[in-house]
Amino acid sequence: MTIWYPVLHGPNGEDGTIQGLFEMMQQPYVGAGVLGSAVSMDKQAMKAALAGAGLAQVPYVCVQASELKDDTTFNPLLKRIEQLGYPCFVKPANLGSSVGISKVRNRAELVEGLHKASLLDPRLVVEQGVTARELECAVLGRNDLRASVVGEVRFEADWYDYETKYTAGSSSTLIPAPLSEAVHQRIRSLATKACSSLNVDGMARVDFFYEEAADRLWINEINTLPGFTSQSMYPMLWEASGLTLEQLLHELIQTAGQ
Repeated sequence: MTIWYPVLHGPNGEDGTIQGLFEMMQQPYVGAGVLGSAVSMDKQAMKAALAGAGLAQVPYVCVQASELKDDTTFNPLLKRIEQLGYPCFVKPANLGSSVGISKVRNRAELVEGLHKASLLDPRLVVEQGVTARELECAVLGRNDLRASVVGEVRFEADWYDYETKYTAGSSSTLIPAPLSEAVHQRIRSLATKACSSLNVDGMARVDFFYEEAADRLWINEINTLPGFTSQSMYPMLWEASGLTLEQLLHELIQTAGQ
């Protein structure tokens, strides 16, 4: 039996498109299905689904690129976004790896960031900036989701942008993250709940913000096709949880037949 393993990041790869093709071909494949992939890929849809499930997220505003073309919609939009406060982050809704994201600190940067993101996607989100630790948890399974230990990403840059993510030595990981057992368990529980809420199974990495002083957790996003490079958290999190890379791949392939 042939089992397909999609390794295509971004549009057409992790947005439900190729998963739909596999479904029409009646072919088994690794990872989330059409619905979970599509909802997780689009940040507007993902945020709506997480909010509907009662899961905490940082305050945000959804934006359509068409709102930027007319002063009658653009000026009220700017005022609505500025209620989030500065700094905030402007993001295309359907791109990953921090592509097209801008950290903005004033109105001029906000306008520039919105136009920059709108060139990449007609759907945008703007999120309130928070001072928080960046934590990640891996999820595995089809009918019974399991969560890994929690890892933390640390970096010296102003924020975790594309260059910081993919330049060797620009960031470091702590696995397991130095957290209390209670916080570890909360994150693991929230990771599986978030995946269940968005119909995500097979594999996923759920990213969190943690404001330690207030003991507050926000879900940042769900990545349904996490990387498997030497710097990637997903396989490292499972290795720290007791699964070697070979065992992890074996389990992922098994989920495709379930």
